[in-house]
Amino acid sequence: MMFSQQNQDGDDAVRDFRNTAPGILIAMPQLTDPNFEKTVVLMLEHNDKGALGLVMNRPTQIRVEEIMQALEMEWQGDPNRMVFRGGPVMNELGWAIHQPFPFPSLEGGVELVPGIHLSTAPERLRLLGLRPPERMVFLLGAAGWGEGQLDWEIGEGVWMLGQATPELLFDTPHENMWEQAFREQGIDPNLLSIHPEYRSSD
Repeated sequence: MMFSQQNQDGDDAVRDFRNTAPGILIAMPQLTDPNFEKTVVLMLEHNDKGALGLVMNRPTQIRVEEIMQALEMEWQGDPNRMVFRGGPVMNELGWAIHQPFPFPSLEGGVELVPGIHLSTAPERLRLLGLRPPERMVFLLGAAGWGEGQLDWEIGEGVWMLGQATPELLFDTPHENMWEQAFREQGIDPNLLSIHPEYRSSD
């Protein structure tokens, strides 16, 4: 499956895919980079300078409670809830993806799509720790692409574009998310052909 097109001169031209955020990227089977193999990436930003997203289906062995304690914040949620690895870069940064939450007028958060919000500010994280919503994913790190890199990868058929939904990102078990993301696009992942493998430069 390819996403390239030809220009008027007959040369291959990569489309402008900078509308991927907000939305998701679904790794195609030929993407064998261990950072991104069978991943679903929630896109936060995509412009002419690069792109930023969060891998949503890679749990770590770190408990959210441990991170909150390190930040000197309380955690009143499930003591066994795990942190997810958002990607191979910016590992010192924490992100909370969650359902709508009744914050006071605090900065440091944004609604990505209906039903999916992002919070990064410490005071927002503190409130989420005190009253954790049912639908929430806490992540460390992010996935980043340099100028034009993601556009090229999409043009090479490395990623499929999809819609971000609360049902996929919050209600689907992480081990099933990759296949479910394809099925929501009307595609049976078992029928996808595997082209020569591709490894991202990240």
